Amino acid sequence: MTALLRVFSREVYRASCRRDGQLPFACVVGKVLTPRGFATDAKDNLKKTPLYDFHLELGGKMVPFCGWSMPVQYKDGVLSSHLHTRQQASLFDVSHMLQFKVHGDDRIKFLESLVVADIQGLAENTGTLSLFTTESGGIIDDLIINKTPEYLYVVSNAGCADKDLKHMQERLDAVSGELDVALEIIEDKALIALQGPKAVAILQSGVTGDLSKMFFMHTGVMDVFGIKDVRVTRCGYTGEDGFELSVDQHRAVDLAKAFLESKEAEVKPAGLGPRDSLRLEAGLCLYGNDIDENTTPVEAVLVWTIGKRRRAQADFPGAEIILRQIKEKAKRKRVGLVSKGPPARGGAPILDQGGNKVGQVTSGGPSPSLKQNIAMAYVPTEFSKPGTSLQLEVYKKKIDAQVVKMPFLPTNYFFGK
Repeated sequence: MTALLRVFSREVYRASCRRDGQLPFACVVGKVLTPRGFATDAKDNLKKTPLYDFHLELGGKMVPFCGWSMPVQYKDGVLSSHLHTRQQASLFDVSHMLQFKVHGDDRIKFLESLVVADIQGLAENTGTLSLFTTESGGIIDDLIINKTPEYLYVVSNAGCADKDLKHMQERLDAVSGELDVALEIIEDKALIALQGPKAVAILQSGVTGDLSKMFFMHTGVMDVFGIKDVRVTRCGYTGEDGFELSVDQHRAVDLAKAFLESKEAEVKPAGLGPRDSLRLEAGLCLYGNDIDENTTPVEAVLVWTIGKRRRAQADFPGAEIILRQIKEKAKRKRVGLVSKGPPARGGAPILDQGGNKVGQVTSGGPSPSLKQNIAMAYVPTEFSKPGTSLQLEVYKKKIDAQVVKMPFLPTNYFFGK
């Protein structure tokens, strides 16, 4: 097992797979309907995405992840897959993520009552990262919200699907008869991510529209390699340019094959291992590790997700606490750290120069691109300035570390030329 895979196993499994084994439920207009999920393995009760058999054919190493059987790596290994994504393009199966739509005349008002985003202010067919927040300012989950003329298309984390649905169900019950809103859980779509600098050339060869006019966080429905009605969103979780494609589950393998057979560049399948190391280099949070219900957007350095109008109106859950932190500054802050020697993993203590514990690592491991150890952590604000020297306690040894700005590696999102 490689060092990167050890990092993944100890951090992502522990923090992200906090589920009770129950299938989440689909809700429409506040009514509980059917269990969500594709296929379920009776032996271990793991759900399977539409690409499950395809992963096995490609030699994917399957592991339990948030109630799903998912590939953690392929024959080339985590390191090779990570670097290939940075240099070419990789294909990720993210069908385990929760996809849903919010319908109705009051759809924006409904979702804004739960999140911090200014959805009203989004241009049509664009999206944003947002947060479900608690009344005490904590983060229930992070999610991508896309505004279309007919509905809101949302993607949230697999590990939070149950509590997200429960949270929205409770709100639906509270506004029943007051708001025109309906929640539709998307049952019949797989979700595929194509990530890397060559992703746009590969996808462009299979669509008729001009992707140079489709910027980061823009979305649209189009035919892709002859497959009709695929929702394409220019986004991802790697820091690279790329796309997420919501496709009919019966055509998911066809789409995956079309990408892997592309003549524009070499596309390889990638698993959860490189997905984790790629997002860490990009400074992106993993729910359950770097953000949770005990973390506020201010502490997590996610204030930018709170729309200017929403701040002025102070009408999102936890607004009083969050806005006070913005004004007065939070007592702790998420920072990036670099170090040498053995890599620090989630839970590793952080010490000041006097040997006093001042925080702990939330995500960490070796960076394949930078060839040094990186980590994210929470420390008191007075220790958060880039250049601050700290120590990490790894295997009972003290390792020198330094606070740095994030992302660790420059991101390559496409905002136009």
